[in-house]
Amino acid sequence: MGSVFSPYYARARRSGDADPENHCALNVALYGAGGHRWAMTERGRRWICRDATKFVIGPSAMRWEDGALIIDIDEVTVPIPSRLRGQVRLTPSAICSHEVRLDSQGLHVWRPVAPFSRIEAVFEKPALRWSGIGYHDSNWGAAPLEESFESWVWSRAAMKDGAAIVYDTVLRDGSNAAFALHIGAEGGVTEMPVPPRREMPTTFWRMARHMRAERHFEAVSLFEDSPFYTRTLLKVETEEGRADAFHESLSLTRFRNPVVQLMLPFRMPRRG
Repeated sequence: MGSVFSPYYARARRSGDADPENHCALNVALYGAGGHRWAMTERGRRWICRDATKFVIGPSAMRWEDGALIIDIDEVTVPIPSRLRGQVRLTPSAICSHEVRLDSQGLHVWRPVAPFSRIEAVFEKPALRWSGIGYHDSNWGAAPLEESFESWVWSRAAMKDGAAIVYDTVLRDGSNAAFALHIGAEGGVTEMPVPPRREMPTTFWRMARHMRAERHFEAVSLFEDSPFYTRTLLKVETEEGRADAFHESLSLTRFRNPVVQLMLPFRMPRRG
């Protein structure tokens, strides 16, 4: 991961000396009956090494090998320190080359690299393993998110033959841009009508949320609830029946708030 939500990178940008490779982190979040675990330690340039097939961030790394993305994880959780050590292997059914410009100037681009994949996770600490359906996408841009957007909502529903993905963004100028795609297991992309907006309950931090959905849906678990970001597991009704969907709400208006910037280091320590 890069430095999208790094308070240290934001501070460096304000001083005019911002090197993004001096602000990299691997974010790992585990959710389960044994509790939630979170790690997102930012590391400076001397901890970074990368080439066309691998990216090393301190003791953790990711690499492409034999058609699979392999992520070796060795991190320490916050705010309560504990070791997170294991490996995740993501094997795509196909690689998708489709790209979408998220703003009118083309400063921000999204690509669903492997929207329908097989995932295998084996952890030593904590001792657990599972396998199932995985997802891999990528965002990149030529400007900070908070300079271009007020908010965005993203959701991805796991379908029998691929994934249904919806983006709903509000830019700083107040304009709205939304799109919906069905991406098949072989990587084919089909545009869909954007579903109607349906409001969701606010969270503990009073985050306003909504979902784009044609049919009924219900929240199963609220995985992340922060002053500017939420992540939720939903059950949605589709033409194929009930499906699992991940949903994210992001408020860049709140992210810009100086108080929120002061809170971020508690979830994102730095090793320069």
